Amino acid sequence: MTNPSPTNPANPANPANPVAPTPAAPAHPATPAATTPAATTPAATTPAATPAATPAPGAPKPIVSFDEFAKLDLRVARIITAEAHPKADRLYKLQVDDGSGTLRQLCAGVREYYQAEQLVGRLIIIVANLEPKVIRGEQSRGMLLAASNVPKDAADPSTPRRVVLLRPDVDIEPGSIVS
Repeated sequence: MTNPSPTNPANPANPANPVAPTPAAPAHPATPAATTPAATTPAATTPAATPAATPAPGAPKPIVSFDEFAKLDLRVARIITAEAHPKADRLYKLQVDDGSGTLRQLCAGVREYYQAEQLVGRLIIIVANLEPKVIRGEQSRGMLLAASNVPKDAADPSTPRRVVLLRPDVDIEPGSIVS
């Protein structure tokens, strides 16, 4: 039995309860449909399950909790080398100093926006605890963060896409925590 106090969230009289009270079920399940109009059309009271629609390119993504976001380990890294990925036209293989003492390899899809020599020495922001993934035969141990004015899968080719790397605005040591 629920506590009828006004502070109990299950109490329908509680103004802080955002859920509308559910009407009580009929006392007799065999009650004629004429006295319970909602019972005549069960499909009308229960919406049909519909598959989730694929979001449009650039549409907002689902909300994540603060705890989920806090699981990401964002760090400053310095690009040491940048070379064309041997099996992908749009990727670079980057070796980055993430402050750990061991270089980390990232595969990054920024080749059509940056020349390799523009990247070497640059500070970037990386997701350091992303599960490693083999991309066309090369292991990527993280992801660099970048911003774009147009989603990569946008259908409108009339707007040229720009991609810019996220980076600290002043020099800071590789491995520095981004929060």
